[in-house]
Amino acid sequence: MLKVSCPQCGAEVVFRSAALPSRVCDYCRTMLVRSPEGVAPVGTATEVPFDMSPIQLGTRGSFEERRFDVIGRVRWAYDQGSWNEWLLLFGNGETGWLGDSMGQFMMLFERPVADLRSPEAKRLIEGGEAAPGTEFQADGEKLVVGDARQVTCIACEGELPYRMPQGWRAYSVDLRSRSGRCASIQRDADGTSFYDGRYVTLAELSPTDLRRFDGWSVPAHG
Repeated sequence: MLKVSCPQCGAEVVFRSAALPSRVCDYCRTMLVRSPEGVAPVGTATEVPFDMSPIQLGTRGSFEERRFDVIGRVRWAYDQGSWNEWLLLFGNGETGWLGDSMGQFMMLFERPVADLRSPEAKRLIEGGEAAPGTEFQADGEKLVVGDARQVTCIACEGELPYRMPQGWRAYSVDLRSRSGRCASIQRDADGTSFYDGRYVTLAELSPTDLRRFDGWSVPAHG
């Protein structure tokens, strides 16, 4: 853990993970990037638009008996809506993403894109598009495209694995299987990434320190 003073406003900024280079100051929204030379500002992050997600920075939970803390968020948008991707830090230093869209939650971990072994994956990596219903293969299991669209990062907060995602555009493909498995492929100017996992329920994660809303009863575990 690294604690520094924000060079813009002087507030304390905490970097929880040594593997993550970027952090948005909680007070002045300055995007900070650390390097061997120190911590430097590289811009200002837009305030994340209000939503009704029960997750927030500082929420804690458990996935398959492994504890995690929510330490970052990226807000993606497309022409018909938006969703959150929460960055999770596990006790062993591993990170994962919790997709959060319209009450559905997806636990995803990055894998080598080469694990997608199908002609459709090769065409997508080379710049092609994936129509809904297209089939991919991973680990011998069929994954079907549920949606594919151009998306833009409109806001971010907390710790992040990249420098300044705001304004970042990508081609995003969502996949799912009958077993409850889900996956996401994102292609941008720097290459293609593959995230694999499964659908989860909020109760399954036993989260604590959830956001509170008027008229909503926080679950006992929250």
